[in-house]
Amino acid sequence: MTPISVRNATGAEGEAALNELANKVLTLIMAGGKGSRLEPLTTERAKPAVPFGGIYRIIDFALSNCINSDLRRMLILTQYKSGSLDRHINQGWRFLNRHLNEFIDILPPQQRLSEDWYMGTADAVYQNIYSIEQHDAEHVLILSGDHIYTMDYREMIKNHLDTGADATIGCLPVSLAEAREFGVMSIDANRRVTKFNEKPQSPEAMPGDPDRALASTGIYIFKTDFLLEQLCQDATNSQSSRDFGKNIIPSIINTHKVQAFPFEDLKTGKAIYWRDVGTLDAYYEANMDLIATTPALDLYDSGWPIRTYFPPLPPPKFVFQTPASDSQPERKGHALDSLVSGGCVISGGAVNRCILSRGTRVNSWATVEDSILLPDVKIGRHSKVRRAIIDRGVVVPERTEIGVDRAADEARGFTVTESGITVVPQMALFEKLPA
Repeated sequence: MTPISVRNATGAEGEAALNELANKVLTLIMAGGKGSRLEPLTTERAKPAVPFGGIYRIIDFALSNCINSDLRRMLILTQYKSGSLDRHINQGWRFLNRHLNEFIDILPPQQRLSEDWYMGTADAVYQNIYSIEQHDAEHVLILSGDHIYTMDYREMIKNHLDTGADATIGCLPVSLAEAREFGVMSIDANRRVTKFNEKPQSPEAMPGDPDRALASTGIYIFKTDFLLEQLCQDATNSQSSRDFGKNIIPSIINTHKVQAFPFEDLKTGKAIYWRDVGTLDAYYEANMDLIATTPALDLYDSGWPIRTYFPPLPPPKFVFQTPASDSQPERKGHALDSLVSGGCVISGGAVNRCILSRGTRVNSWATVEDSILLPDVKIGRHSKVRRAIIDRGVVVPERTEIGVDRAADEARGFTVTESGITVVPQMALFEKLPA
């Protein structure tokens, strides 16, 4: 194939070149991990299917980035507890036109090459070599389906092509403590990767920045032929963990050109919002980021919409405002510094600094603060909820306290995180609904 040149292309010419290049890129979204660190939220669903920000699922961010980047050929690699994810994709993401070679296809383990489930990220791609070859793409973009961010992938693709790299890795600085959970790299003056260590216990700091390390975002671009060659070689190595970060990337940095692409604003050079929500505390914090007066992640940017499936529900409703009396305190349905989704009813309750997903209800004299309520949660009268994540369909009885007494929460069998967030699972105090 003749490669598409985008070098030095600007304006309308550059945009056209980027869009033409996008047609030669196949995107693979990794959505098969167990997400064990997010339990109990992942007890009944895959991690990319976990609700986020009131109306979204985590995977919506990667998918929306692809659509907004004019990348319309996507394969989603699933494995564990994929029913909820499959349903979400089928309900909200079947608008592409296959006649125009646009598609979002779900690929569960097919055991074409072995009888095993996916053994690692590289093995997941390797077991789908047949599907990759079918689509005749010049480049493969590999994404994680469980990160929260916005990004125009075309800029990274352009950089990949301009540098003539065999592989390009998205990267950003993180604290040394955080770096233990990521692939950590060193780069030279031309941003060529010279070292790569997956989840090191003692991460190497960036030159001139002793408190931070350069971490991989899990965003990769490969020349297709090169990728398939490396996957086949890795599959013959009995000592390999079949993982991109542990095996594929370290094995090629000394023999091939591997570039780093900084995750930053191209105009200002400042880091762009990116969050790995792999733990309950990280998930909680990323949700809470959204209620800031000027959030770092702008969901209201009409130029970069985050798409999702949202059922036909009425607007949120706030009812009751009655003064205190001798027999009862003031009853006032209100929400402050919060995101309140469609179908919610704040019926005489008080909501402060919260994320309320669709169909939730907060009844009279209840208070909910600094919490995340997933769809169809019901909070009974006079109840108190503090710093909690309550999973879908939970019915909190009247005069119940959650997040007030850690020992009491743990005695109920609820998870309490290191930072003190109480997580109420689907199996608690409720009539179970689909994930």
